[in-house]
Amino acid sequence: MTPSPLFEHTDARLGTFALRDLDPAADAALLHGWVTHPKASFWMMQEADEAEVATEYRKIHEHPHHDAFIGLHEGRPAFLAERYDPSRVELAGLYPSRPGDVGMHFLCAPTDTPVRGFTLAVITAVMEFCFSDPAVRRVVVEPDVRNDAVHALNAAVGFEIVERIAKPEKDAYLSICTRERFEAARTARTALAADAARTARTGRGGRAAGTDGTEGTDGTDGTEGTEGTDGTEGPEQTDRTGRTASEAREARTARETRTTSNTRTTSNTSDTRTTSDTSDARETRTAREAQGVTR
Repeated sequence: MTPSPLFEHTDARLGTFALRDLDPAADAALLHGWVTHPKASFWMMQEADEAEVATEYRKIHEHPHHDAFIGLHEGRPAFLAERYDPSRVELAGLYPSRPGDVGMHFLCAPTDTPVRGFTLAVITAVMEFCFSDPAVRRVVVEPDVRNDAVHALNAAVGFEIVERIAKPEKDAYLSICTRERFEAARTARTALAADAARTARTGRGGRAAGTDGTEGTDGTDGTEGTEGTDGTEGPEQTDRTGRTASEAREARTARETRTTSNTRTTSNTSDTRTTSDTSDARETRTAREAQGVTR
């Protein structure tokens, strides 16, 4: 019998996320496919067989200071989460722990149909789960220093890198998120979502500037501005500089008559929009890379 969910969180755009207890025997085959996938390299179980995965999660299941959960999206298994006492597991003796500290890992299941904003929604759900315990004051993580995408994702939900530490299996960035920083980051994302929704309403059918000056292609979570709804890149703008045919003719006329004002205006518009396109591309790359693992 499948365990009942312990916690549920609703994302306004993507629906319901939940966590249930992990069953080491029943979930071993599912987990094996996740943790050995090429995109899960930072989970460090690439070479494990199914029996070894079952053994590893049986140890966690029996550990008094470490728990593991299957994450659900709309009732279907979609991610793996771990919660632990960092003063006893993973970070024992490596940082000055405080009462109310909890550690976490999470891993999104591999998919052929990525959804824009999904990984951000998963880490948010896991953080909400951690902070649902009123005794928890800080979430502590130790991602590999090479995992740039996850460092950006962690920052988006309020984590702050404290220092670089050496663990037996990796060099990591000790990162901490207080309850207050998480709540502040959540509030900021909500505001961005509202801005993006307004922009979408004023920019239907193309890239139109919103009333707050933001570009019209941002997602409803305020991130990953140029991705489509399936997580793939949307079509490039047909005119990346924003100059129409009529503007080009005006510019030529202006040059011929040695009137420089129109040329300067057009050039400034081109520079601004080109910079924005570059920023959108960076956000898209980060979002694609972050569809994976934080450990």
